[in-house]
Amino acid sequence: MKKSVLLACFFLAARFLFAQTYPFRNTALADDERLDNLISLMTLQEKIDHLSPRLPGVPRLGLKGIRIVEGLHGLAHSGPANWAVKGKGEAPTTTFPQAIGLAQMWDPDLQRQIASWEAEEARFLTQNERYNSSGLIVLAPNADLGRDIRWGRTEECYGEDAFLASVLTVAYVKGLQGDDPKYWKTASLMKHFLANSNENNRFVNSSDFDERLFREYYSYAFFKGVTEGGSRAYMAAYNKYNGIPCTVHPMLKDVTVKDWGQNGIICTDGGAFQRLVNDHKYYPDLTEAAAACIHSGITMFLDFYKPHVQAALDKGLLKEADIEQAIRGNLRVMLKLGLADDNPANPYANIGVADTIRPWTKPEAAALARKATRESVVLMKNDGRLLPIQKGKVKSVAVIGPGADFVVSDWYSGTPPYRVSILDGIRNAAGDDVIIRFAASNKADSAVVAARESDIAIVCVGNHPLSYGLSWGKNYVPSDGREEVDRQAVSLEQEDLVRLVRAANPNTVMIVVSSFPYAIPWSKEHVPAILHVTQSSQELGNGVADILFGAANPAGRLVQTWPESIDQLLPILDYDIRHGRTYMYDKHKPLFAFGHGLSYTDFKYSDLQLGKGVIREGETLTVSLTVANTGAMDGDEVVQIYAAYMDSAVDRPVKALKGFKRVSIPAGKAVTVAIPVKAADLAYWNVNKHAFVLEKGTIQLMAGAASDDIRLAGMIRAE
Repeated sequence: MKKSVLLACFFLAARFLFAQTYPFRNTALADDERLDNLISLMTLQEKIDHLSPRLPGVPRLGLKGIRIVEGLHGLAHSGPANWAVKGKGEAPTTTFPQAIGLAQMWDPDLQRQIASWEAEEARFLTQNERYNSSGLIVLAPNADLGRDIRWGRTEECYGEDAFLASVLTVAYVKGLQGDDPKYWKTASLMKHFLANSNENNRFVNSSDFDERLFREYYSYAFFKGVTEGGSRAYMAAYNKYNGIPCTVHPMLKDVTVKDWGQNGIICTDGGAFQRLVNDHKYYPDLTEAAAACIHSGITMFLDFYKPHVQAALDKGLLKEADIEQAIRGNLRVMLKLGLADDNPANPYANIGVADTIRPWTKPEAAALARKATRESVVLMKNDGRLLPIQKGKVKSVAVIGPGADFVVSDWYSGTPPYRVSILDGIRNAAGDDVIIRFAASNKADSAVVAARESDIAIVCVGNHPLSYGLSWGKNYVPSDGREEVDRQAVSLEQEDLVRLVRAANPNTVMIVVSSFPYAIPWSKEHVPAILHVTQSSQELGNGVADILFGAANPAGRLVQTWPESIDQLLPILDYDIRHGRTYMYDKHKPLFAFGHGLSYTDFKYSDLQLGKGVIREGETLTVSLTVANTGAMDGDEVVQIYAAYMDSAVDRPVKALKGFKRVSIPAGKAVTVAIPVKAADLAYWNVNKHAFVLEKGTIQLMAGAASDDIRLAGMIRAE
């Protein structure tokens, strides 16, 4: 018995030592040299296996395996919508506000911290022997743009502006991947390339627009995610772009690989490979479709692919060298994650091994989720300074509405370790001396009675991200939306409840808890205070209560235009935003503008300085101004810089965001805010030169608190 154990140990040790001798395990070599060696050692079947989202690794060579996971606003380690893996590996994870809510923070530094925390939990769950359940390739961020508020997946994006989305995408990518020059904490896999911002008929429709909009708008956040963020992985979209399915579009290689330097994973969306035949009708069979995917640049199939790839090899439609070229990008990502070596210099290798305290149980996890939640809250209206609530003056509060007493996960949420509803948060903040009356609805006039008997009424309305558990592809009400379901209305069905509460109590606060904007003109006119917050944060209630009771001063800003009514929107399949979409081109007066958000204090802008007043290719101009907090409460202000070309030869936006900064200013103090504006960010795509070019001419730079609240402006020259 002892002899057999010794022999087994000897063979294991010998195999390990043998594996260590392979050049691909030598971290001193260049990545491409390591990849050449690794691929040369793999069998054809092992190569085909590494076209899968569950990258199996090659144990005989010492290459560890890994898989993809979701992570738009916290790690969904077992898959979307709390799909738990039964048995070993189940665990909660820290859950932050939806991605659209994270965008409303306008805080790239905090965005990066959140992504880094998510990566910490991914490493922990992957490497801790109690779990071994997660993956290190995170499907986030969603770099698509929310050009239409009816898009069912609005909750996943960073809003309608390409510049803002690019800054937040870069921050999230860097947070996920970490700061080490050699290794990644996790790999950021952006989605969905390209122009996937309608759900109905997404498997067959074509998103059509010209080269300028491709470069300047729809691909811009992906471009920056690769070239500035360092992401080397993205997902191709279901839809066509200008008539060609994105899964096999030439842009995958011609733009992202050749122009941007993308050299990692390019994966299909779930089932997209087979939809090339079944829905797009683009190929006669799956064998040809498999070959086309590989030739187009796809390196990973989120689909049943193996027999079809093998058939393409057998028919000569693919060569083994094609498979090798495809998996090279996947293996490159595995190298960056440290799966091909056991280098003690990898700073992420001991997470969950040396530190075995579950990260989601740490106080800093709750604090980070709470901070993100309160930073994401947008104060849209506050007539008569109804907010913040003064506890010494308020004896009773009515908390009303279907959104008050639950925290609901969306489709790509993990399972939070706990949930604090808005009702819970108000109770926590109010203390024992304030009476709290709760009514989920107005059954038997319960909401009206509670409002009438209280000093202030808080009514929570909005959407349910999963349509109250309805089957796939169905809306609970027309204004609901989610994956595969676009919204058919933008009015708020629950606004009738707000009307009743407002009639019963003039001191009504409306909290819109939602994944997207609504057209609520009646509420804007009649309700004195309106807040917006997004779904799913485990600290939803505490974060909102911090704002309601003045423990924090709101400074969230909207990242999409809230329209007066649905007839202000273009047809949803019209992808040419120049026809009148987004704040850059829409000529309608918005209900609430892009960038809008109020504070409990007041800010005064002055002394705008525009550097030298001249900018040239490759330069950065610093916009500086003085911002004074003239109120009685400390607060954050989000200073926004917009640009407008005054004499361009082609149509340009009325104004476009080119810089911003969230800054904290004590009451009664003034600070100088300096915001860099790069020439590259002022450049537009020149179709003749096939490049971004800084056009010569006059540019107006505007500083303000929102796209419709410009406080200062001046001119510079581009030379």
